[in-house]
Amino acid sequence: MTRRDVVRAYYAAIDDGDDGRLRDCLAPEFVHYRPDRTLDGRERFVEFMATERPRTDTEHALSEVCVGSEDETGTTTVFARGRLRSLDGDDLFGFVDVHRVGERIESLTTYTD
Repeated sequence: MTRRDVVRAYYAAIDDGDDGRLRDCLAPEFVHYRPDRTLDGRERFVEFMATERPRTDTEHALSEVCVGSEDETGTTTVFARGRLRSLDGDDLFGFVDVHRVGERIESLTTYTD
């Protein structure tokens, strides 16, 4: 699986509510940096997505997924841009996610409009 595929699988797992697939996309030391909080650790992030996020009736409509060069540590930056939408089609907000990906997603920084 390419690093682009890992990032696309991450969004599909969230949209499908598949905690096992989401866990498989993330490194154990995964950290998510968001404007409102930091979620530290794969298990903490999966728990948040499963039971604490404000809305689960959403989908990520990706417009771009761009892959950078691999750095000296073997990690690649993958940028994803899109819109979060409700399942009934309402546009909620735009986002740019910056993923740091080795074999799995090691960290993610989210920027929203």
